[in-house]
Amino acid sequence: MGLELYLDLLSQPCRSIYIFARSNNIPFEFKHVELFKDSVLGKRPAAGSGAEQPRAGPSNSEGTGKVSLLKKVPALKDGDFTLAECTAILLYLSRKYNTPDHWYPSDIQKRARVDEYLSWHHANIRANAPKTMWIKVLIPLFTGQPLPSEKLQEVMEGLSASLKQFEERFLQDKAFIIGSEISLADLVAIVELMQPVGVGCDIFEDRPRLMEWRRRVEDAVGKELFFQAHEMLLNIKELSNIQIDPQLKEQLAPVLMKMLK
Repeated sequence: MGLELYLDLLSQPCRSIYIFARSNNIPFEFKHVELFKDSVLGKRPAAGSGAEQPRAGPSNSEGTGKVSLLKKVPALKDGDFTLAECTAILLYLSRKYNTPDHWYPSDIQKRARVDEYLSWHHANIRANAPKTMWIKVLIPLFTGQPLPSEKLQEVMEGLSASLKQFEERFLQDKAFIIGSEISLADLVAIVELMQPVGVGCDIFEDRPRLMEWRRRVEDAVGKELFFQAHEMLLNIKELSNIQIDPQLKEQLAPVLMKMLK
């Protein structure tokens, strides 16, 4: 049995794994998992009204639970071996397939810089960037009403502070986070920062250093691959056409609201 990756490209960690595997020509079977399944969201828009997804076959949502004990994506299955968590999967792939050294350098200090960013990322960039999607698209979809603009402003202020640290502490005047070549740190960062872009919050505007870094990352992995991976995200507003069952709204809306407290 070959390598299987269970992914939903609306998820930023899934996109990082997808881009990494494709850009390094790692052979794998793409097991498409829909985080927002028909059984959860209700009826989908008519065929042709939404964004075209990568050719991944039918949804494998049920199979994810058998692969990942955490029952979430991303998940990896390599023969009898299974693995969860984005960073663990990226490191596994880089080691097994002996990908170019710049992704996760053998130099102990450069590697430590990658580790440093990945540790910082979760409590900073990742703590704020995904909330833009929940505020602007997903919570209104389930509750039937928009959140107060103050909530988005609060999240954007937190994200702005994190971006300032990102530029001053990690990016500085370098081409990439650890120097002249792309690393796993850049990949994990860029997919997260595209999340606000997908819902109309262009965080790269008025940040020329950040924009130039984004362009270098796109060039390093290939623009075609980069935008293929982000196609569903950049069409996320198509979800607003889905009709949600009233009972599901009643059950899920309070849970989603708590996520932003």
